[in-house]
Amino acid sequence: MKQLVHTANPHEKALVVAVIKKGGNRIEALEYLDELAFLAETAGAEVIGKIYQERVRPDRATMIGKGKVAEIKEMIELDDIQTVIFDDDLSPMQIRNLGKEWQIKVLDRSGIILDIFASRARSMEAKTQVELAQLQYLLPRLTRMWTHLSKQFGGIGTKGPGETQIETDRRLIRDRITRLKEKLSDIDMQRFQQRKGRLSLPRFALVGYTNAGKSTLMNTITHADTYVEDKLFATLDTTVRQFEFPGGQKALLSDTVGFIRKLPTHLIASFRSTLAEAAEADALLHVIDCTHSSFKDHIRVVQETLESLKIINKKTILVFNKIDALHDINAIRELEYEFPDCIGISASTGLNISSLIEKMQEIAVDNSQDIRILLPYNSMQLLPLMYESGEIIDRQDLDIGIMIVVRAVKDKREILLRQCENYLFLD
Repeated sequence: MKQLVHTANPHEKALVVAVIKKGGNRIEALEYLDELAFLAETAGAEVIGKIYQERVRPDRATMIGKGKVAEIKEMIELDDIQTVIFDDDLSPMQIRNLGKEWQIKVLDRSGIILDIFASRARSMEAKTQVELAQLQYLLPRLTRMWTHLSKQFGGIGTKGPGETQIETDRRLIRDRITRLKEKLSDIDMQRFQQRKGRLSLPRFALVGYTNAGKSTLMNTITHADTYVEDKLFATLDTTVRQFEFPGGQKALLSDTVGFIRKLPTHLIASFRSTLAEAAEADALLHVIDCTHSSFKDHIRVVQETLESLKIINKKTILVFNKIDALHDINAIRELEYEFPDCIGISASTGLNISSLIEKMQEIAVDNSQDIRILLPYNSMQLLPLMYESGEIIDRQDLDIGIMIVVRAVKDKREILLRQCENYLFLD
């Protein structure tokens, strides 16, 4: 009797490579290589070497110099390496030249990030967003990537006699990109309708560098069960959860996809609808891993990414996570001195979470206002508007009508005041 034997798929052996400007910061370059290695490992590779080269400018044909190309070729043959990953985007010509020289798979940073996103996409929206970004990344890189692209085709189903396969592929990809954009537009409209239904509550959004601890903080504040993993881009889909402040006021907290240095432009554009939760929030919680040696660089990357999304002038709380791992009291004092309005917490242990929630509650109170309305019984058509506009703090059914107190945020408050200006009850 034959017996099936299950064997684990071996990890691809990979090298990660970076090119830095001559005389650049070597320590920073090594940190970038470490991050690239983490990306590769997240994608399922086994990183067995990190290589960087200082150059005045990258080589147009191969990114790195001829000597380094030959050195890496020896390592590939010696260690049976299947993949080489570059920290910067490669041109189609560079990918073709290096692949021809090494006879293995050559990827760049954008390609590996897109691969991770594709493997982690779960919802229809995330899958659509990732596919769109992948096709936009692939389109300019089609030239001579496969041998069949040089074949000639003609007749029914093609653009015309003599159309090359590469032209057919490009046309098919452009058509698919158009359909995906239309699909995302429909999803965006659905999300907009969902957000409209949540406008009555104060809204907060978690943003930050990938793996900073946003999902852990989400779970701690809202007692949710958002997926948490010590890997890059563990969260792709926006999660929105309701919670209550100590004073009893309800609010919403959303978790968003993490940012990273050199995040592909197409990917940011594709995830605009997901990141709309951050754009429309009353305040942002910018979560930072204060134990990371490059946390200041992470802060800059997040701020620049938000600016590219036109999310600016937004009330923001800097939340330094993993503060319990900073055993040097001077390091904590330096953070407080340089970032005077920050809050240090530990999302995993709950340390100082109460202080963070109190600060969030202050923002919610500042953005909300109680409106007391005496609504006559002959104007009951306005009652649903009261419940849609905010949180009902008090309701009394009187002989002449309903005395109702609504706590509403700014946008809803303005609508409520216009519709009910004749029924406002001033103490």
